[in-house]
Amino acid sequence: MSSSPLFFADLALLWVLAPLFVCWLALQLGLPRLRSWLGRQARATVRFSSFRQIGDLPTSRALVVRRVVGALRWISVGLLLVAMLRPQTGRTLTNVDTEGIDIVLVLDTSGSMQALDLDAQERSIARRRNRLEVSKQVVERFVDARANDQIGLVVFGTHAFTQCPLTLDHGIVAIFLERIEIGMAGEETAIGDALGIAVKRLQDSQARSKVVILLTDGRSNAGALSPLTAAEIAATLGVKVYTIGAGARGQAPFLVETRLGPRVVYENVEIDEETLRRMAEITGGSYFRAEDEAALSSIYQEIDKLEKTEISTESYTEYDERYPLFVAPALALLLIELGLLGTRLRVLP
Repeated sequence: MSSSPLFFADLALLWVLAPLFVCWLALQLGLPRLRSWLGRQARATVRFSSFRQIGDLPTSRALVVRRVVGALRWISVGLLLVAMLRPQTGRTLTNVDTEGIDIVLVLDTSGSMQALDLDAQERSIARRRNRLEVSKQVVERFVDARANDQIGLVVFGTHAFTQCPLTLDHGIVAIFLERIEIGMAGEETAIGDALGIAVKRLQDSQARSKVVILLTDGRSNAGALSPLTAAEIAATLGVKVYTIGAGARGQAPFLVETRLGPRVVYENVEIDEETLRRMAEITGGSYFRAEDEAALSSIYQEIDKLEKTEISTESYTEYDERYPLFVAPALALLLIELGLLGTRLRVLP
């Protein structure tokens, strides 16, 4: 709930009321002087030798008070004019209903993720980031864009485990994402086990949509659960799986340490695209192939568009009339003026 400052509902009336107020002030100030001038013209003229002594006489305290009291009428009329502009304050009540999506991000940390083919081609090989570092940065941007969704992390190599459970605290997700390293789960690739754990994380989810985004650069060669079996389990539980094959086609460069220092070697890293495509089809998802960082970024952006969180907002505004705050003091000042002019400051004819 938010409160708005004081505003005027009929502010357009100011263009009419302001000139009228100025004209009224001019009449209030000008009419007494006009009457005095006309009175002097009608009376006989008496010559005095000098008015210097009259000017030195002190001003009567009653006259000063009477002028101050006369100004109360101007203030009262001004307050009444402000009240006619309908001053108001408002309170806006906003109800936001979100139907979030629970997303588990599955990242391959096997040894082949050391390949340097996803980074910008204009960089020297020695300065390139490996596949995992590029993937982590792209995933971090994806997480930042999903403010209303619960997100979890699963990593896999020879084994698979939950790196971060489902949470709305994306700062925690970023910390755990930063701690992911190559080889932390073994050197091989257990795609089926990784998907199985991700599905288990989503099993009790009450979200409208449950999604797994699995990124790998190889083929399943470890684990107890086959990738297709894991995909069938996911489909049974209503979990949609997007699979991403990360890596250039052909040979990929690796930087290895030798006795003579770092050395670049090229190796073939095959991605089991057919299995990854079949996993996505079974669950109603899609398969993507990323051969560089730009392609990987566009893939996550495309998934972000496909899996949008529904947000509905309802706003209610309540207005409170504040004109009594101006009318009450205006009437009080008028009563004070009439009371004083009718009693202590009364002018006898």
